[in-house]
Amino acid sequence: MVCEKCEKKLGKVITPDPWKAGARNTTEGGGRKINENKALSSAKARYNPMAGNFAPCRICKQKIHQAGSHYCQQCAYKKGICAMCGKKLLDVKNYRQSST
Repeated sequence: MVCEKCEKKLGKVITPDPWKAGARNTTEGGGRKINENKALSSAKARYNPMAGNFAPCRICKQKIHQAGSHYCQQCAYKKGICAMCGKKLLDVKNYRQSST
């Protein structure tokens, strides 16, 4: 749950490029370099989940994988607040939510 103001801060999904521009086996568009050793260059581009410094949720102390968020999605939904800024979005007083 994210408020309208924080929605602008989220990463945007763009339209995919045509096949040739996004292909890995072409030299055009930054696909692959000529005479490149893939064993040496592939490790840099790989995502490592342990390398990032993820901030803990302010309520339950669970690690948050969304950049700029202060609350995890579960706590934000339970409290009815924005996950990024903590602004109240919903009145959850009459909701029947389990505590677990």
